Formats: sequence, structure tokens, C-alpha cells
Amino acid sequence: MFAPGAGRYLGAAAAVLLFLAALPVFGAVPLSWAWGVGLLVGIAVWLFFAVFFRDPERTVGDGVVSAADGRVRAVDREGDVWRISVFMNVTNVHVNRFPVDGRVIEMEGRGEGFRAAYRPEAEHNVQRRYRLSTALGPVEVVQITGVVARRLVSFVRVGSDGKKGDRLGMVVLGSRVDVLVPADRASPVVKVGDRVRAGASSIARETSA
Repeated sequence: MFAPGAGRYLGAAAAVLLFLAALPVFGAVPLSWAWGVGLLVGIAVWLFFAVFFRDPERTVGDGVVSAADGRVRAVDREGDVWRISVFMNVTNVHVNRFPVDGRVIEMEGRGEGFRAAYRPEAEHNVQRRYRLSTALGPVEVVQITGVVARRLVSFVRVGSDGKKGDRLGMVVLGSRVDVLVPADRASPVVKVGDRVRAGASSIARETSA
């Protein structure tokens, strides 16, 4: 299964591949090592997009689940919220998911620049915030761009309802996704360096109000 919007990338790569494969048939170019290398590059590009845009089904985990695949880069208490930050590299599944059941009450773009997403100052990069109304109180999911990853994709809009594990959006070509949960209603169950999967891995548990 592929992520929404993957068709144009896969289709474009397939079109280039078919064009290259057809050139010798119509006598446009001779069969040669250069043509063979070009064809192999085309195949590699298509396979890259196929792997990058994969979107496997997930069994939803307990508690608050990760919004992204990757490695936990930070677990920080910031005033009355916990921020749990996950760094996605290019090999991870890049579809982001709802960490809890909730309704999107606000979507906000902010920030500037495209610093390396694993660095602390990346918190100020171009980003998109999803504010969710949930049974835990306000929860935020923040997609953050990086040096290469500069395209943020949303699958929802303000007013959309989502179940835990439903698809929320994606960040094209890596970067970082943070989840902010109320500190008086949830506590982290992961630590820096843990590997997590969107929708499946628990990152926080609900505590008594």
C-alpha cells in the first residue's frame, strides 16, 4: 500500500523508465552501456519512491502512540506539557498518524529556515502544527522540515475527526515530528534512542487527572 499522493511520483518515475526502455525499440539510441546505465538509474529511482511512499497497515498500540516512525530524539518537560520528538530518516515510513482519538481544531504554519532536523534549533524551522481536542485535553502534533525535507503534506483539515492510528499527513524525505501532551494527564514511556512506529508504539500513558 502506498501513501496518498504517491501516484504522481511513481507515475513520473515509471514514465521516464518506459521512455528509456523504448528508445532502442524505435531506433532513437543504440543498445549500449550508457543506455543500460540510464535504464538501471531509472529502475533505482522508481524503487526508491516505492520504498519511500510505502504505507503499511498498523495494529494500534496502547496509550498515546507515536505520530511518526523513527528514533526518539528528545523527551522534554516544557512547562505544562511533555514534548516527545521523533527523528525520521529517509528509510523510515513517512506517513504520520493521530497519537490519540481527537478532532483537528486548528492547523498552523509557522517558523522559518531549514536547519538539520536533529539539531535543537530545528524547533524554529518551517513547520505545521495540528492542535487536537482530545479526552486528554489539548494535544499537538508538529511536523518539522529539515535540510532536505521541505514538503509537509496534510491528509486532514480543521474539523476532521481521527481515531488513534489514523493517517494525519506526511513529511517528504525525512525530518522530525513532535507530539505534545498535557503533563498532568500523561507521562512518557519512552526514552531518547528508542525506535518507534507510527500508530503502533506507545510513547506515553494516561495518568489520573
